[in-house]
Amino acid sequence: MLVTEFSTEVVAAPERFALFEEIAADSHLRTRLRSNDMDDFRAKMQVLELGELQVSALSFPYMEIARTAKVIRQSDPEVYMINYMVGGGGAFSQAGNDTTFHAGDLMVLDSSHPFDAHRHALQDSCSQLIVQLPRKLLPLPEKTVQGLLAVSISGRHGMGGVLARWLTDLNARAHEFTPADIPTLTSVTLDLLASVIARCLEAEESLTSETRKTALRARINAFVEQHLADPAMTPQTIADAHHISLRHLQQLLAEDDTSPAAWIRHRRLERCRLDLTNPRLNTRPIQAIAERWGFTNPTHFSRLFRATYGTPPRDYRHLPPIVCANRQQPCAE
Repeated sequence: MLVTEFSTEVVAAPERFALFEEIAADSHLRTRLRSNDMDDFRAKMQVLELGELQVSALSFPYMEIARTAKVIRQSDPEVYMINYMVGGGGAFSQAGNDTTFHAGDLMVLDSSHPFDAHRHALQDSCSQLIVQLPRKLLPLPEKTVQGLLAVSISGRHGMGGVLARWLTDLNARAHEFTPADIPTLTSVTLDLLASVIARCLEAEESLTSETRKTALRARINAFVEQHLADPAMTPQTIADAHHISLRHLQQLLAEDDTSPAAWIRHRRLERCRLDLTNPRLNTRPIQAIAERWGFTNPTHFSRLFRATYGTPPRDYRHLPPIVCANRQQPCAE
């Protein structure tokens, strides 16, 4: 099992805060916690274990958190914690930086430095995604990262937005992954983290060329997903949006044995396939589904879909779920 889930509601109300404190210390860092809701502390946690790296989702009421020098001397796993605030907000202090953060912000913490934090007391609860990893795993010098501790980074746009969407998707799909997926998921997460930090510090020269390439591919993937519905999206518009040549884009995707046009087509077809298997869309015309994802010619769409999945879209919509699952991969050309 890569995923573990926890809720304080498995015990009686008076025992909930102590249970959360224990679980949080085991799964993340030892800290001192205080809450106004200690008599009935309702919190949830989901942890996705990816080897040495973990991605967790937490929701909890108002809480004050302190990691003191004494606690650090007692236990220091020497890890970075990257926090993405999904909902709520508050304030953090570490390494001389005092930061107010809001929903949509990212922030880096270091377990080897004391920190103080509190969530806004006026909000019912906070929710956040946390990536925890050994410092040695991040492909950046520690001194490079130190300048960014407890500094607010936007997760609403740019590379911060790509990372935020990636973490959100990891959490949402946590139960779909197998141990065989761990190396790929870890590699992509690390490269995105390194790119976000380096971009903020204008230190991209410290990244390896492979890391920069992975980060660029992630930005391109995110751009394509955001613009699939636009029939005007072409390989050239993708290249222009990322300030690279069309040939550079072609070379980048050739490493995955595909081309820009084929990749766009594949992602559009996959979105159509998912819509066709969605019971809530049973009454939506197939042509409307095709147009929703950028296919303006119904005949061309039907021909492409059949060539890819081995079945016309109208017939595919009525296949049993088990058959659809077996046809998720495109047919060999």
